[in-house]
Amino acid sequence: MEVGAEGFARRLPRLRRRILRAAFVALDMEFTGLHSTSVQNNEPSLFDSPAERYVKARQSVQRFTLVQLGLAIFSKENSSKYVVHSYNFFLFPSTLGIRDVEFTLSASSIQFLSHYGFDYNKFLKDGIPYMNEVQEKILRQRLLAGTWKVCSTSNADRDVLKKAIDEVTSWIAVAKEEDTMILQDLNGDHVLEVQLVLRQALENVWTEPLGDKKVMVKKVSPEHRQLLENSSYDHCQKELILLSARGFTNLFQILVKANKPLVGHNMFMDLMHLHDKFYRPLPESYEEFKRNIHNLFPVIIDTKTVTKSVQKKCLFPRVSSLLEVYAVLCSNLNPKGPPCPVIALASGCSRYAEKKSPHEAGYDAFLCGSVLLMSAHLLLCRSTDDAVEADPSFSHYLTVLAEHVNKVNFIRGGVSSINFSGEDVPCRHPPALIVHVQGWPGLTERQIYQEFKARCRFDVRRLSKNQFILLSSQYKHVRLVLRDYRHHPHLQVSVYRHWRHSPSVNCLLQISGIVALWSVLAFALGGTSSC
Repeated sequence: MEVGAEGFARRLPRLRRRILRAAFVALDMEFTGLHSTSVQNNEPSLFDSPAERYVKARQSVQRFTLVQLGLAIFSKENSSKYVVHSYNFFLFPSTLGIRDVEFTLSASSIQFLSHYGFDYNKFLKDGIPYMNEVQEKILRQRLLAGTWKVCSTSNADRDVLKKAIDEVTSWIAVAKEEDTMILQDLNGDHVLEVQLVLRQALENVWTEPLGDKKVMVKKVSPEHRQLLENSSYDHCQKELILLSARGFTNLFQILVKANKPLVGHNMFMDLMHLHDKFYRPLPESYEEFKRNIHNLFPVIIDTKTVTKSVQKKCLFPRVSSLLEVYAVLCSNLNPKGPPCPVIALASGCSRYAEKKSPHEAGYDAFLCGSVLLMSAHLLLCRSTDDAVEADPSFSHYLTVLAEHVNKVNFIRGGVSSINFSGEDVPCRHPPALIVHVQGWPGLTERQIYQEFKARCRFDVRRLSKNQFILLSSQYKHVRLVLRDYRHHPHLQVSVYRHWRHSPSVNCLLQISGIVALWSVLAFALGGTSSC
């Protein structure tokens, strides 16, 4: 089901009921970009610690925005069946009363989503507004002070507002008190904006919405207008304006309060965007970010981390994409065990049962939740020699998934996963290599990378003027380079030893040597003078 700004408020109560009844919720996001190229050395690297990667990713999250958020709500209908309601929410930053939001588009990301059929018109024209707590505080202050304004940035929005003002201004000059007129063909955002602009511009009008696309305008006396503003039926009360401007943030707050397990796939960037766009601007501290996310969502499960475990424990082919993992798990890897619960799409979401829609957020969220259930069932069947009960509850699945809870996959870095409920544990990489350059002056990290790229992939970092460190995630790549560069005329490659190759250790050893030498000389000279 696709949801835009026009029908979002109407669907919110039903969404809330479904989330509260859910066993868990899966999500996926699509962005205007991933890694900002405007900042030097912002690409993920095997050298990155989690804190260093967070700093890089934070800069990107602050520049890019969400275009679509997919939510798949998994509810257990009976002992052997889960029903899935999957939604695509088109999102667009709120333009009501806060400073105009700027964001960046990455050409490759836009092209990628276009290739998979993403509709940018829905993002731009019917995107659900949202704001974080800081933006909401600013809007609340401006509403109380009466200094808010509508940031209608497009010519189309300005034209709609101008046309409405012109129509009402011409009409009100000849209208009598209690006369009314109807403004028609407005969309969801314009219905509120037109009312706010008219009320701010004209003290003798009153407005009321008529459905989603019409506004009734009535000529009233200033005294009558004041009475109407203080009534409980005013659709432009400050709290209702805030509710409208918060948009999708209202659903985010429902998710937080529901306290359901949150499931994603490679969800580090998803969690950063959730924090930045709907909660608070991302803090500078990596540890503070982890604490905040854990407080918001105490149970997080990353299916990338889970499927890594499944591949090790079961006869599972090495596949990379979420769709490939889903296809393998659907092939029934445990034919002798009890069958996995049935996963059925609700009637309004049946398109996903008939057609694959990769990189559509709602579809990927559905895949993600399905992969979790099938993986958990497989791990449960393999975890015990005793017979698994025919219809295990979701709490049984959470038990077998306990080692993966709150462990979010960390792509190419110093740890295998980020632990949102504890300390991050370093992962075991193949040994680092050190390259000594001889007779090849001015060599850069980029040139070293290109030199080895033809054979295998290494991340490169300069150690000194003529030394570079290489890191790979593959042992076979390390062995290959050590073999092929054994007799290279300019590049001497060996295994990096910290005590031998680290400049800081070498400096310390040199200082220690000098101190020791002076001590010996002092002792010797002191001994000579005493004689």
